[in-house]
Amino acid sequence: MNATMKKPGLAQARKHPAAKAIAGEWCVGVLGAGASGEAVVTSGGLRLHAVRAASCLLEPAAGDSVACLRIAPDEVWIMAVLQREEGTPNVVSCPGHMRIAVKDGALELEAARVGLKSDALDIATQTARVATDTADIVGRELGVIATRMKLVGSMLSSVMDRVQHFSKSYLRTTDGIDRVAATHVECEAQQLLRLEGEHTLVNGRELIKARGAQIHFG
Repeated sequence: MNATMKKPGLAQARKHPAAKAIAGEWCVGVLGAGASGEAVVTSGGLRLHAVRAASCLLEPAAGDSVACLRIAPDEVWIMAVLQREEGTPNVVSCPGHMRIAVKDGALELEAARVGLKSDALDIATQTARVATDTADIVGRELGVIATRMKLVGSMLSSVMDRVQHFSKSYLRTTDGIDRVAATHVECEAQQLLRLEGEHTLVNGRELIKARGAQIHFG
């Protein structure tokens, strides 16, 4: 190999000099609001019109100490909130669609109180488990669709204006008293109606009437 041959990398570097990176200047200031409500950062003797960067998810508030990146005289980005006054709520926000993805791990939320506010809430999961001491559900309409549903508890109390129930088979077992109190009670069967007990009492205060093609006693 010819020793005088130049290396390709050096020759290419001479023909195409390295591009210069865009310079930026960091500064720290206090966030305020301009006359028209725009964000203004006061840093020393400068008043900079700034815009929150996409990576700064914590929404800045007036009075916050913020870190800014100044790329041009009219291009200043708020990169982070360094400190804020006590009592100012912390709001994490971003414009447009947002998705939190955790790959091969778990996502946990821990707080004294967690509130969800949305026009629509969709939950899709293979298994869901809720453990709570007290639960209240308030809504105008509630629909539950399930192949199998099971309720286990020590007491069930319901108040309804109207209850309509339909099932192909309905079996009920009560160890104690099963009592129905109503103004008018009807029991209707297409084939057979059977009442059985060790002692059967039928009490009609004014009238007892039995009608059938055949009536058997005994």
